Amino acid sequence: MRPRYPAPSFARSVWLVATREIVARLRSKAFLVSTGILLLISIGSVVAGSIASQNQTLPKVAVVGAAAQIVEQTESFTTVKADDVATAEDLVRDGTVSAAVVPSTRADALLGVRVIALSSPPVGVLAALSVTPAVSVLEPTSRQSDGLVYLVSLGFGLVFFMSAITFGSTIAQSVVEEKQTRVVEILMTTIPVRALLGGKVVGNSIMAFGQIVAISSLVAIGMATTGQISLLGTVGPSILWFAVFFAFGFIMLAALFAATASMVSRQEDVGSATSPVLFLVMIPYFLVIFFNDNPTVLAIMSYIPFSAPVGMPMRIFLGTAAWWEPLLSLAILLASTAVVILLGSRIYSNSLLRMGARVTLRQALRG
Repeated sequence: MRPRYPAPSFARSVWLVATREIVARLRSKAFLVSTGILLLISIGSVVAGSIASQNQTLPKVAVVGAAAQIVEQTESFTTVKADDVATAEDLVRDGTVSAAVVPSTRADALLGVRVIALSSPPVGVLAALSVTPAVSVLEPTSRQSDGLVYLVSLGFGLVFFMSAITFGSTIAQSVVEEKQTRVVEILMTTIPVRALLGGKVVGNSIMAFGQIVAISSLVAIGMATTGQISLLGTVGPSILWFAVFFAFGFIMLAALFAATASMVSRQEDVGSATSPVLFLVMIPYFLVIFFNDNPTVLAIMSYIPFSAPVGMPMRIFLGTAAWWEPLLSLAILLASTAVVILLGSRIYSNSLLRMGARVTLRQALRG
């Protein structure tokens, strides 16, 4: 007579399923390749940014005598010293320098220098040499350059989109595969159905969060290595908040992917069943790409659970979010995640053993 072993506890059952999901992902070539591509794109963007910043050479100006001290104080030019005014003019004529700054003998000359140009006044040189009065800003904002804002929004949107789609689709396919092959019937003899759902969500959430942490760490190390410390100080806080919001946001999405997939019995129907969840993933990506400079749209996104993982980090990066707003947004996300898990668990439990025709949402909720 075979010995009868006690059934594992709920927590133990969840961890067994989660471990199985993690091992399956680590053995998947598609997962390893997609993760490698994301890491390469991340480090490539850091290297490209470093190269672009190094290639931004300062304009050359010729300086004569005491004018060199005034020009060098601006730190906006590469100076070429000339022996006299005639030599400086020759450098301007042959294109060696864009302009020349020489001492002025006029008593009313500002800074005691005058600028020599070839065909038109050099606006950039004049702006750098102009005397600007002190400015007091009553309501300062940390306005970033448009190019940097677009790159950061693209990065957040792309990482959120690819990670959510990759792991969400994996969960959906795994649920239908187990249902189609009737493996789920064997699993349910020893593991509660909610533990099966919890294990899938926990396992894939761990892998998704690990991928985000790896990308964030690689980007931070790359910025520090390439000398982009100031940029890292600007982007760093928003990256940390993105990781936190993504961790809870993906748990919500994972529960939805598993629940909607359990309503069908064939792999061919997975796409149509999970299409509403796919739209929820795609919408934040397109919104942050097209409206990254629109404070109203970003503010709305930061309080909607499905777009908060992208919208709130962008507002933190732009400096438009008050200190309490990320905490409020995170609280809303946590509450929404709890509600979605309860509903998803009910749908999953009521649909998993139903074979054949697609289960409607009403049937899944009623049981």
